[in-house]
Amino acid sequence: MATKAPYTSPATRDNGGRREVFDPARRRWVALTPEEWVRQHTIMRLHHLFGYPLELMQVEGSIALNGMSRRCDIVVHDADGSPLMIVECKKNDIPITQRVCDQACRYNTVLRVPLLLLTNGNQQVVLQIDYAGNSIRQLPDIPPFQKKC
Repeated sequence: MATKAPYTSPATRDNGGRREVFDPARRRWVALTPEEWVRQHTIMRLHHLFGYPLELMQVEGSIALNGMSRRCDIVVHDADGSPLMIVECKKNDIPITQRVCDQACRYNTVLRVPLLLLTNGNQQVVLQIDYAGNSIRQLPDIPPFQKKC
């Protein structure tokens, strides 16, 4: 099996006493918070290790859920532009629990994606949803990006 290419840590800078990290999906500098650090490492992993194109990642995109506006950390789209994966990021001292899974599942009632990725940078849970079979199964890792022909 071929080894995956390494990736570098996200770029950071000091901007007037405020730490920032460069978000390559949004193509701009954002405040460096513990959750943002996890989000940016997840973006780098998805792109460099699993082949997900940056231009198909929507960061902090709004959805309407029960009449209220909510923000998904990352929504990855397929080559046709359809939502493919919801990524829920937590800072590294927040464990991935059923509550975190429930949050992503609530977002998924709107988007109906086949993949959910829950991560705190230390722990990762990947869930695959089979709507036809009405089942969810945990995957050992993130599946690589598949280009549709």
